[in-house]
Amino acid sequence: MDPRSTMVNMLRQLLKEMEIVSSQGAGYYTCVPFAQRYNKLLTHAKGLFPSAHGILDTFDTIVESDPKDPSDKSKVLLGIRVEISQLITLLESIREEGTA
Repeated sequence: MDPRSTMVNMLRQLLKEMEIVSSQGAGYYTCVPFAQRYNKLLTHAKGLFPSAHGILDTFDTIVESDPKDPSDKSKVLLGIRVEISQLITLLESIREEGTA
């Protein structure tokens, strides 16, 4: 089992789940589970790929908060999506270069 591929698949699935939940309406979901899962995967990535630590250190954990305002929830989810997409890109480039 390739840990990079597994992590990329998990991150992609997290994006899908975020899309499904957010399509149900901004007032009916919480951001906390998505932030928690992203934070766990980021921590794991930092441990798995020490050769990429310089770049991985540019990723910060996301505050696990649940704003009440729908527009604030949307902003939190957008931030999580951006971070997940960037982490996927980094992990895929590590795989392609074989640097980890």
